[in-house]
Amino acid sequence: MNITLPNGDVKEYAKGVTGYDIAMDISPRLASDALAVKVDGKVIDLNRSITSDATVQILTFKDEEGKEVYWHSTSHLMAHAVESLFPGAKFGVGPAIEAGFYYDIDIDKVLVPEDLEKIENKMREIAKEDKPFQRVELSKDEAIKQFTEKGDEYKLDLLEGFDEDEEAISLYEEGSFTDLCRGPHVPSAGRLKYFKLLNISGSYWRGDANNKQLQRIYGVSFPKKKDLEEHIQLLEEAKKRDHRKLGKELDLFSFHDISPGAPFWHPRGMVIFKELETLIRDVLEQNEYDEILTPILVKKELWEQSGHWEHYQENMFLVEAEEQVFGLKPMNCPESTYVYNTKVRSYRDLPLRYSEIGRNHRNELTGALNGMFRVRQFHMDDAHIFLRPDQILDELTKLLKMVNNFYKIFGFEPSYKLSTRPEKALGAVELWNTAEEGLEEALKANEIPYTLNPGDGAFYGPKIDISIRDALKRSWQLATIQLDFNLPERFELEYIDENNERQRPVMIHRAIMGSFERFIAVLIEHFAGAFPVWLSPIQVAVMPISDNQMQYAKDVYATLRENGIRTELDERNEKIGYKIRDWEVHKVPYMLIIGEKEVQANSVAVRKHKEGDEGAVPLDEFIGRIQNEIQHKQS
Repeated sequence: MNITLPNGDVKEYAKGVTGYDIAMDISPRLASDALAVKVDGKVIDLNRSITSDATVQILTFKDEEGKEVYWHSTSHLMAHAVESLFPGAKFGVGPAIEAGFYYDIDIDKVLVPEDLEKIENKMREIAKEDKPFQRVELSKDEAIKQFTEKGDEYKLDLLEGFDEDEEAISLYEEGSFTDLCRGPHVPSAGRLKYFKLLNISGSYWRGDANNKQLQRIYGVSFPKKKDLEEHIQLLEEAKKRDHRKLGKELDLFSFHDISPGAPFWHPRGMVIFKELETLIRDVLEQNEYDEILTPILVKKELWEQSGHWEHYQENMFLVEAEEQVFGLKPMNCPESTYVYNTKVRSYRDLPLRYSEIGRNHRNELTGALNGMFRVRQFHMDDAHIFLRPDQILDELTKLLKMVNNFYKIFGFEPSYKLSTRPEKALGAVELWNTAEEGLEEALKANEIPYTLNPGDGAFYGPKIDISIRDALKRSWQLATIQLDFNLPERFELEYIDENNERQRPVMIHRAIMGSFERFIAVLIEHFAGAFPVWLSPIQVAVMPISDNQMQYAKDVYATLRENGIRTELDERNEKIGYKIRDWEVHKVPYMLIIGEKEVQANSVAVRKHKEGDEGAVPLDEFIGRIQNEIQHKQS
């Protein structure tokens, strides 16, 4: 049979060849690094037989899917160690995540950080035995019998959702540990070299607060020690950059129990918010968008018509008044159709681009809230575009360029995923296929590399998810572009074509930042609170060395403010060294030190954050310089 490799080479192998056999044939080094194999797009164990012609890729830790296999296998190793140390432990789910893994466990003991070290030591002990991960396929009844005997109600709950006609039910055995798992896994536990358990948190089974709370252990692992050490260093740096910590220190926002999951914006935080608002509005004006604003509280009939009531009701805040049920809107899209439908639309009117900076609410579980990364109230830089089918490619091309240009302002390099039809999707399969093909065509036409993210589309349409990597190499999904044929059907949207016939428009949903809250949190951590000058709440701090220079310092302060520069005057009766250190902590881009020399020369001594003293310059020269930085949005 013929095996096609990623470089296009075709090799002939005997039927039943394994991924490991192919890796060894290519190179012994590749075989030693191999973790799993992708066969015709599906990732399987290295030791599973390939029985027909296929396209094959050997996966190592350099591949995203290879990392996923490695981290998922380490979660099994951790569960094995927990079961050894705490007999009778029961297990929920233990997936790979963005950077590592976790496992939800149910044991009588409340775990403390010291327990993590014990579990790690047991993991090393088990890994040294180098027992293979072995896949065992069985019937649903056999699996139920096995986990009933084990008394693991969580696995039994998971088994209820399995359809053995749709997929094989499999267990993975590693030494004395057996777990319900689709796989795949690394060949053996000995491949899991270096790992670190990071923290413990609480997690309700299936994310439902009505269920039992389990203990979730997070961890990460790497094949090389230096990679683990570098990752731990990044985690330590991430703690220093935590937007919740810096938000408080820099007086940007606060959270209060009176309104969980909703930030209270302080004046300095609002400066950042408004700068981004101005920026996004400028971008939209350049791209011929019209801004609208729709109600926050809407009757449930809207959500029933849109499909949100069926697919999203549990994530909505509901209000009853005058024997009617209303919902706080979790998104803006259905209401924009009402604006569209206020007039008869001609084909010449399209595309219609409606932008909306709307306030949205989603009923996130308290335990899932995470600073401004996961909130209950947020503001979206939303837009909905109504267009003809023949305009799709051109409009998507404009959107992709707009997103790319926007992220360049912040020094971000976007990456793209095409997310396709989920299991619980709204609308006909044919419409989904057409929409997915439209998005894929746009990505290919613009020569944009992308990865496929099967089953992760919105319930009403496929989408392009756009992510960036921050200064700590973490990936953040921010922007999204969704192509929707369903809502125009549900809301009976129409336009009159050139033949005077009624036609159905297509709808594009798009957000560039995603939400202001999440985007600002990412910026805080990316810049470690030291924002570019144009975005900084305070751009300049003016400080006299003594009271003798106070009047000139006030004049400098007033001149800067008159020139549109956000300035603070430090009039405190403190030594200049103390003031400098304090403003450094507050990460103000520029400090202007005023001494007697500066007064006499009508100049300012410039000190730049983290870079130190730059010497004295005339005040007008400094103003020109900083205005240039602000105008060009230098990062």
